[in-house]
Amino acid sequence: MIQAILDNLRTYWIVHLFLLVYTLLLAYHAWTGNRKTSGVADYFVGGRSMGPIAIGLSFFATYSSTNSFVGFSGQAYDWGVTWFLLVPFVVGLSLFAWVGVAPRLRTFTESLGSLTIPDFIGFRFGSPAARVLAAVIVLFASFFYMTAVFKGIGNLLEVFLDIPYRTAIIIVFFIVMIYTVVGGFISVVKTDAVQGVAMIIAGILLFRGAVTAAGGLGSYSALADDPVTEPLLRWGGGVSVPLALGVIFAATVKFAVEPRQLSRFYALESRAAIRKGVWVSTLAFILVYSLLIPVGLYARNIIPGGLPDTDLVVPQLLTTPGVFSAGASAFLLLAMVAAAMSSLDSVLLVMASSAQRDIVGMVHKSSSERSMLTGTRLYVALFALITAIIALNPPDGIVGLTALSGAIYGACFGPALLFGLYWRRGNGAATVASFLTGLLVLLLWNRLPFGGGIHQVFPGVALSFAVYWLVAKLTPEYDSEEIDRLFEAERRGA
Repeated sequence: MIQAILDNLRTYWIVHLFLLVYTLLLAYHAWTGNRKTSGVADYFVGGRSMGPIAIGLSFFATYSSTNSFVGFSGQAYDWGVTWFLLVPFVVGLSLFAWVGVAPRLRTFTESLGSLTIPDFIGFRFGSPAARVLAAVIVLFASFFYMTAVFKGIGNLLEVFLDIPYRTAIIIVFFIVMIYTVVGGFISVVKTDAVQGVAMIIAGILLFRGAVTAAGGLGSYSALADDPVTEPLLRWGGGVSVPLALGVIFAATVKFAVEPRQLSRFYALESRAAIRKGVWVSTLAFILVYSLLIPVGLYARNIIPGGLPDTDLVVPQLLTTPGVFSAGASAFLLLAMVAAAMSSLDSVLLVMASSAQRDIVGMVHKSSSERSMLTGTRLYVALFALITAIIALNPPDGIVGLTALSGAIYGACFGPALLFGLYWRRGNGAATVASFLTGLLVLLLWNRLPFGGGIHQVFPGVALSFAVYWLVAKLTPEYDSEEIDRLFEAERRGA
């Protein structure tokens, strides 16, 4: 056993060196984050004092996990050019989140004293039931997403470093759990900013290495000579367009509705900071995703025999001789580990804060700030452990799990967040009805005789919005002078 470890260290010394430096950086940020955390608001949202550049990079890095670098990059291997639609969806919906959601959400949440998405929903509609149900949905959806991230990093470490998959899961669990427990939101955002820069460089390296090894930018045209790969170059040839659009929409709608993304807007130092943060985030998304998504298609010329799982495309590229230099491969692995960490820490914080503040806190309302911080840290450790156990035998592939998580958020939180920010009407009954409708449609749609032709996210979102609107029209709006004031201020452009 000891000899095997020593052999691994000698063979992959440069990778282990990079990972050691990265781990020390995580420890430093955890230490500084802990020093600056004096209360719940600091631990949950950085005291609403974070700068736009750090938040812009964090917004990009939080979304761009191993789901992107491993799952999204490899999907074109099977789905071909149809998968390229992901790029405009990523850019468009991330822009919508910054322009259409961030300004009002930043103002409303500060005014209402909100620190989580569930408590914003509860405060906005005066509904403890909606708040608790929203927190339960956050936990439910987050487990799917975190399992996908664990699977991605486990596959990478197994293929690249010869570390058994289950051992890799355990290592990642301990690292991400410890620094998230200690440092909270401040350390997460600081680390995300560094990880964001690393991921931009990694996107360039990954694309360049894949294209060069495949034979150049135009090498994809050779796929047309093989009847097996020729459909990949045709619109809808590798996958039906409705299915692709459903998966893509489900994977990207989360920009506007997912708590881990929206928590970045809570943390901005001011509403005016949005104008700078949106540029940082958008440029990073355009550059990196334009490079990542074609990688799977070029990989067909490098790994021609076919792979049983597109989640293995990028790990296979990293270990194929001649594709990347030793230094580039080591950096790419580091960047992908960083990508996993930047998503896992954010989701863990969202889950833990929702459980402590919006479920436990509703029962023990007199809890002190100290006890709430302790409870939140314990939930970080607990949820990390549960997800690591699930990831040992994941129920689906990376793209499938990511899309399911996004579909849940879109169908459940879309109406409450968007109507809640832009339409004065609405109440707890409309919100709860939309939650339940969205969940039921997502769970039952594919069991219906006519449900196979369209991805469940579309009827889930559409019916959820329709039910919210109908119930809100038929019932009195939530009566609140503070909500009236906020809408009046937005109407006047204040």
